[in-house]
Amino acid sequence: MGTVREVRIAKRTGFCYGVREAIDKAKESASTGRVTHTLGQVVHNEGVIAELQRVGVQTVESLDDVDRGAAIVIRAHGVRPDVMARAEARGLDVIDGTCTWVIQEQKELMRLVEEGYTIVLLGTPRHPEVVGLLGFAPDAIVVDDEPEWELIPRKKKMALISQSTQPPWKFERLAAFMVARSHELKIVNTVCPVTIRRQQDTLETAREVDLMVVVGGRSSANTKELTRLCEIVGTKAIQVESLADLTDATAFADARVVGITGGTSTPIEDLQAVAERILAIAGTPAAAAAAHELARTALDLAATPAGRTTSLPPIAAGAA
Repeated sequence: MGTVREVRIAKRTGFCYGVREAIDKAKESASTGRVTHTLGQVVHNEGVIAELQRVGVQTVESLDDVDRGAAIVIRAHGVRPDVMARAEARGLDVIDGTCTWVIQEQKELMRLVEEGYTIVLLGTPRHPEVVGLLGFAPDAIVVDDEPEWELIPRKKKMALISQSTQPPWKFERLAAFMVARSHELKIVNTVCPVTIRRQQDTLETAREVDLMVVVGGRSSANTKELTRLCEIVGTKAIQVESLADLTDATAFADARVVGITGGTSTPIEDLQAVAERILAIAGTPAAAAAAHELARTALDLAATPAGRTTSLPPIAAGAA
């Protein structure tokens, strides 16, 4: 017999708007009958990739795998400008799904390069967004965790910018560190506001529940940060990639109210499925019996238009 009687889904979860718009553009292209590909996985979620394949969107890792005239969707992370130029030179129909926030980052980097700043980029070195940004500022110094900051040189004129999904506290701490590194320091805060709001809503939920479940990729930096924030406020958190990871009811022992949040690449529907599984395996008899209805109610209370997975009507497989 379980103890969980209620689940709560944090507000403003689901896809960030950049991911959602890139997915929608891919689906719209496929619905016209065009051969459509995405350059790299548009999102690291097996269910979403399977849905895209169902409507005719295939993932490729190289432009060489795309035939002339086919559509290629650039995912929200963006790409280096030479990749975009090469796609156009090969006669591909380029559909730019780069997040508008990332586009602003790219513009800021170009401006800083033109103004002669030594640029420090806070980010994960091999992250697709960072790889793309370095195409606009090849000489930028990329740093991530605090031990690396000592490698930042002392220069007269420096600028600090960030990968959009970096934790705000880390950006602020690095900015303070760099004050002593430069005579002139320009700070451009490019931490995505969606990331900030999601963290705020996750913290709000964590303070109200006995246990938090964070849903997202194990290697996702923004998902790991959500887990860390829950624990900072004293709420135990477990991180899972999907409901398939929820098999052990003992993880919910003594928890009466469980909160759920997700990374920016986690569809909000996945959070409902996780809520239902928690209630089914660890709920009180009454909650387990009503698991589907309670999970749906939790989603309805949390979901906002900004968190929807798509703004498109259903698209049939093979639609033309």
